Amino acid sequence: MFTIAYHPIYKHPLPDGHRFPMLKYELLPQQLLHEGTAAGKMFFEPEIADLAPVLAVHTKEYVTHLADLTLDARAVRKIGFPLSAELVERELRIAQGTILGVQNALHDGIAFNIAGGTHHAYTNRGEAFCLLNDQAIGAQYLLDNNLAKKILIVDLDVHQGNGTAEIFEKNNQVFTFSMHGKSNYPFKKETSDLDIALPDGTSDEEYLKILNATLPKLIETQKPDFIFYLSGVDIVATDKLGKLGCSVQGCKKRDEIVFELCKKYQIPVQCSMGGGYSPEIKTIIEAHANTYRVANMIYH
Repeated sequence: MFTIAYHPIYKHPLPDGHRFPMLKYELLPQQLLHEGTAAGKMFFEPEIADLAPVLAVHTKEYVTHLADLTLDARAVRKIGFPLSAELVERELRIAQGTILGVQNALHDGIAFNIAGGTHHAYTNRGEAFCLLNDQAIGAQYLLDNNLAKKILIVDLDVHQGNGTAEIFEKNNQVFTFSMHGKSNYPFKKETSDLDIALPDGTSDEEYLKILNATLPKLIETQKPDFIFYLSGVDIVATDKLGKLGCSVQGCKKRDEIVFELCKKYQIPVQCSMGGGYSPEIKTIIEAHANTYRVANMIYH
């Protein structure tokens, strides 16, 4: 049985222009419970993260400005959300959800954060709706507590994990792999340990072919003892912020490939949800729910 980090504040109401993308945090748990993919006992509510693991990744100056709500206007604009105490609390709870998730994954093989995947947060700044990099914080927590020696971050969101790449640029214990849309945000990419930039309209067949040719070799060469998976569903063709051409079923097959490899090699995996911005909320929920359905099938 896997665990899922969730807290009501994940769905914290924002101004009207930001409300729609946040609906999935409210609706996805309801869907998983309704269909029986998850039971209530699988969900846990994270507390606010201690600052020590956060400061192991992010600079003290940046974290202080976040906590005190004293970021300058330009920095707030880059984040894209109005800065508030509630938003900072949300990010700290998400970070703690991923920290607890890695602990649970070490025991159960897999764990989820219903939010997270905040891969655009850098050491010293946030951008694109990301304030704190939850999976980077989780990865550094594992290393600092001698719970892992080599970590592989598999970022399959449609956007490059630029913040994650910058954070671990000089850390040989973390291998960052990002497969993303070539012409998508961020327009100035960072350098991951492995970047695969896909052309607009990439289909299921091509996407899955590349992933199947890449990920098994990465696992065999890097020999990670922990994997972080960012399972953004913004690779689907209907996504408003993505430019790839994958179907919801293709996205599901992607999840199968990742989880089956983790199970085959007996590597614990923590999964954060990442992006999904299709015009119809039912498409977003179905694509995200598939990730949990696949995990339920493989890890049952």
